[in-house]
Amino acid sequence: MKIWSILIVFLHLGIALQAKDYHVEDYGALADGSTRDTPAVQAAIDACTAAGGGRVVIPGGKTVVIGTIYLKDHVTLYLENGSILKGSPDIADYATDTHKNMYKNEPHMDRCLIFAKNAYSFAIEGHGTIDGNGHTRFFNGKTGRPMMMRFINCRNIHLKDVNLINPAAWTSAWLYCDDIVVEGIRIYSRSNHNGDGLDFDGCTDVRVSNSSFDTSDDSICLQASRTDKPCKNVVVTNCTFTSKWAGLRIGLLSRGNFESVTVSNCTFRDIQDSGLKIQMNEGGEMKNMVFSNLVMKNVPRPVFMTFAQQRACVDAPKEMYPMKAMHSFIFDKIIADNRELDKNSAFFITGMPEHPIENISISNVLFTVSGGGTKEEADQQGLPEYTLDVLDGWWPEFRLVGTLPAYGLYLRHVDGVKIDNFEVITEDTDQRPPVVLEDVENAFLGTVLANYSLIKPKKIVKR
Repeated sequence: MKIWSILIVFLHLGIALQAKDYHVEDYGALADGSTRDTPAVQAAIDACTAAGGGRVVIPGGKTVVIGTIYLKDHVTLYLENGSILKGSPDIADYATDTHKNMYKNEPHMDRCLIFAKNAYSFAIEGHGTIDGNGHTRFFNGKTGRPMMMRFINCRNIHLKDVNLINPAAWTSAWLYCDDIVVEGIRIYSRSNHNGDGLDFDGCTDVRVSNSSFDTSDDSICLQASRTDKPCKNVVVTNCTFTSKWAGLRIGLLSRGNFESVTVSNCTFRDIQDSGLKIQMNEGGEMKNMVFSNLVMKNVPRPVFMTFAQQRACVDAPKEMYPMKAMHSFIFDKIIADNRELDKNSAFFITGMPEHPIENISISNVLFTVSGGGTKEEADQQGLPEYTLDVLDGWWPEFRLVGTLPAYGLYLRHVDGVKIDNFEVITEDTDQRPPVVLEDVENAFLGTVLANYSLIKPKKIVKR
């Protein structure tokens, strides 16, 4: 009986090992770095999925050039160490049936290099590189700029260990997908504009870990472009971010709801706009998020939150949605060192009159800034609100408000906030107060220190 059991085990092992690797060279790929090997790579993918699954192998030490390919069920696109899967420099090699970019006024990013629709259980893995080859000499305003990857209505997806470099636009767009694991990847997207890293739109059960991002736009985005597709159950941990714009952005595309998000154990450095940029403006509800154990250096706004109205989605009606709700956020254990930046450095959280952001906790923050604010800036009143006329058809950006009347923390139109163990240090004299609360209700103020001195609650500026 034992012998039969052993034979059965070996029989199953033999079946498992048989025909599980599909080498693209066996399907006609020349892998010479110039020939378009798209048909060969697609043939290997098709054979793999037809056989029930396996690995489509890009060979180590070689460069395989492709236009648009389509991933399918049970296929692992495996990049051997030293391999390069490279995007064609010709826009004509990119298909037009790969869905679309969901932002208004941006159809030039509709095409993509790697596409999947309604696919189940597929992966991109290995220590090789996907090079979008998206340089401006190939892709620009005249040609259009394809994204590197777009997946729509897919489930059980793994992206592991690969290097993703030089997309012509976003590195990836994940639309209405479920059960996603991203681990150990490196994204470098500085060769062109709008180089987002990972954009999850209406996705659920998303886990991103142990990855690094150096991007020309937001490194990670959480979005909800459809009212029936929430973005929820998202974990981001053990990552490093460098970005020309935001490290992690939540919102803008926000017709649907957002909830249950945690971000922990991450570092942010040399971010041009904001570390955490959280913006609700298309009628959904955003709630229940925790951001903890974060270290930032040269990040002008460690936290930038806005609650307003604006149309961002290409499919949104022209009429503005009513504002729903934005509530229940915890920010804890944050070190932010901005001594090398200018005076426009602060935590900035703002709702709208009659539409406050609710229930925020900010605790255990050590914040260093350059200082330099003036008495006139401290006394300024009536800073612009993010109304439709101020936005003028675009996004709620910091530049529309300008220098704030506080050098550490400025909250406006908030209901329910706890601030405790918040310490801010200025390198040079700043004549603005460290904390300003404007139209803030139900505030609990614990320990707040400015330049090692305790600021009593009654001395915090309230308007």
